Amino acid sequence: MRALEGLRVLDFAWVVAGPMIGRALADFGATVVRVESAKRLDFSRYYGPYPNGKFDARQSTSFENYNAGKLGLALDLSRDEGRAVARELATWADVVVENFSPGTMTRLGLDYEALRALNPRVIMLSTSLMGQSGPLGKTAGFGSAGAAFTGFLSLTGNPGEPPIGQFGPYTDLVAPRFSIFMLLAALDHRRRAGEGMLIDIAQTEATIEFLAPQIAHYCESGHVAGAIGNRDPAFAPHGVFPARGNHRWVAIVARNDVEWNRLAALMGQAHLAQDPRFNTLAARKANEDALEAVISDWSRHHHAEVIEEQLQGHGIPAHVVASSPEIVSDLQLKARGYLVRLPHPVMGEAVIESAPYQLSDTPARYDLCAPTVGRDNDYVLRELLGYSSDRIAALKETGALT
Repeated sequence: MRALEGLRVLDFAWVVAGPMIGRALADFGATVVRVESAKRLDFSRYYGPYPNGKFDARQSTSFENYNAGKLGLALDLSRDEGRAVARELATWADVVVENFSPGTMTRLGLDYEALRALNPRVIMLSTSLMGQSGPLGKTAGFGSAGAAFTGFLSLTGNPGEPPIGQFGPYTDLVAPRFSIFMLLAALDHRRRAGEGMLIDIAQTEATIEFLAPQIAHYCESGHVAGAIGNRDPAFAPHGVFPARGNHRWVAIVARNDVEWNRLAALMGQAHLAQDPRFNTLAARKANEDALEAVISDWSRHHHAEVIEEQLQGHGIPAHVVASSPEIVSDLQLKARGYLVRLPHPVMGEAVIESAPYQLSDTPARYDLCAPTVGRDNDYVLRELLGYSSDRIAALKETGALT
């Protein structure tokens, strides 16, 4: 058996923060029914990237990556008939996941209290930018706004320059990791106590956990952290340096004086280890511009791969700053099956990321590409809910299955 085989999930989630949860559950055997309407397509269908760079909402790699393994049900929740189907699915489900703007599920009559009345054992997970309560509990937004609210934007970039920000909607990518283990804990509680629960994940609160050192430092000393580029207060050098070739870079770190001495020797400048500007961490931090200039003058004459191999061979952390093609061809990622290829009805083949963790006895499995809108309508309604052909036909007539 797969680890989550038999778990039934109703997935109302869209874009990133919610769909990542259902995707993780599907990887390990859960039956996940993904609700979407052609009248309001998931935003991630518009993100791409697309094959050959040509827009097609049916071929978005982002949507594929976050929704592989799910069953697709087209359901218009603005219609009474659509909401009635949703309520029956909530009765079928063990878990309901949603990340609409706070208040949306209540307006639809699909909030936790309404669903619990139908299914007392249901576990509902709601994830939103600020959570469902408090003075900002009605705030709607994406992870880019969450990254600003949490303070990450003020920490990314070079000193004195405008913030750069992390790649993508940062809090949308962090919060699902918290959501998954909370769901597993809730399932364990239900197994023991026989009751469901509501889980309210505030993406900003979850992500602030990763700023614990900066917050603790402020509480202790009043120091407000700011952007420091690629540098680190505990290491020097710690940065990204130019390598030979067009737009080639290599990341290099010396964690202590011993590693710095080795690096100086490998650069053919062993005397720098005794240079009073660089012979201690404090000295190197005080003269970091000069230190980085010395390393850059050396690194720009050598290929990044050669630097990486040479430094790693002497115990110094270093790595090529990889391009997208280099990620695809990386031997370590290939060995761990990082990229998975699945048949796709439009693209021919979809490429998705594998699960970021491996279970020895119950490994992840990837059986289905992400659903086109309504791909599995008949299966879900007939096999999971037991609807007759006449009832399905009647639903189609009302427009609820769009």
